[in-house]
This record gives sequence, structure tokens and C-alpha cells, in this order.
Amino acid sequence: MDDSSSAPSSAPDIGTLHVLTDFHLQQEHAHEELARMAIRGGADSIQFRQKHGGIQNILIEARSVADVCRDASLPLIVDDRIDVAQAVDAPGVHLGQNDFPVDAARDILGPDVLIGATATKPGQAADAYEQGADYIGFGPVFPTTSKRNPKSVKGPEGLADACESVPIPVIAIGGITHDRVRPALEAGAHGVAVLSAVATATDPEQATARFRAAIDGFTKRSE
Repeated sequence: MDDSSSAPSSAPDIGTLHVLTDFHLQQEHAHEELARMAIRGGADSIQFRQKHGGIQNILIEARSVADVCRDASLPLIVDDRIDVAQAVDAPGVHLGQNDFPVDAARDILGPDVLIGATATKPGQAADAYEQGADYIGFGPVFPTTSKRNPKSVKGPEGLADACESVPIPVIAIGGITHDRVRPALEAGAHGVAVLSAVATATDPEQATARFRAAIDGFTKRSE
């Protein structure tokens, strides 16, 4: 793989602990509240994920999360919707295989917006990189219950193949728990993305802090 990345160098830093907000798997905490707790726990990137509901409600929720992230000087990444990302002036967007194409999104959003792309195969990761993605969200690495029809589990071996296929960061997603952080990072992942393990936790802030500790602990051992 050529090391000369087509991704823009002016995009925001890609965090190592992405926490996805949610109001589908749980209804106890609003998006804004989950974002605040995750940031207090050590998340360095927040992904706003709202797949259901009308656009006006989605915009209200996204704006509230954008304000939280802006106050904390952390990047907000909007999942799936480049229109919502533009509307709330989010510095990032994450696109699935059936969402807006990465290259077209890059043309619209410009060089300064962080663009992540979902991949379930190394070839998809390579294609997204060539189209201008800044990072890859690869998975599901482990069994997950947050999606109705998840793709086949890739395991750490599949994750390692994806990491080797591109010169940009790969974020492991799918079934990530505290004890699965280490095998994901050992496989070459830049970081992890977490949804249900934080959103449905009794204490989301504490759950996030445990992920932060697992990542930081691995990083220190690797230095």
C-alpha cells in the first residue's frame, strides 16, 4: 500500500476512544447527557448516532451534542448524515457502506472535515482510503447486539488484515468491551468505538473511564 495518503492533513485529530451516543438502545440518558458523561470519563471523540425520528428532532439533538463537544474542545463526528454534520458545523462525519459516498462527501465538505468510513472487509477499507477517508471504522470485530443484522464477526485476525491494508488509522468497532480493548489494539487498531457498553451501562461515565484506562494502559506498556 502506498504511504502517500489522499486524506487531508488539516482534518481534526482522530481519537482513540470514540463513544457513540444513542437513544434507541436506551431511553434513560439523552444524547447530550451521554456525551457529557463520556467526555468526563475520558472519551476523546464523540459520535452522534440517531437513525430514527424526524429531521427536526435529529437536528435539535445534534446541536446539543455539538455544543457539549465544542465546550470540551473535542471533535463531534456525525454518523451517516452529511447534511446534519453541515447544519451543526460538526468537524467530522462517519459514513457507512450505504451512506453518501466518501469521495462525493469530500467534494462537498472540503479538506478540513474529518471523514470516517465503515468497512467490513480489507478491500472496502482500501477503497475508502483511496476515496479520501481519514480513518476506517472496521467491524464487527466481536459479536454485537447493537445492530439488527450485523455482518459476520471478523475477529482480531480480520482486524489485523484491515489495519495492514491502509496507511490511515483503523478504529475497531463491534462488541468492544473492556477486556477486548487489548486484543483490538494488539491487532493494530488505532483505537476503539463503543456504543452499548457505555450507553446502556449503569454508570456511563465510569464505563468510559474503564475503557480509557484500558487504552492508556496498553499504550504505556507499548512505549
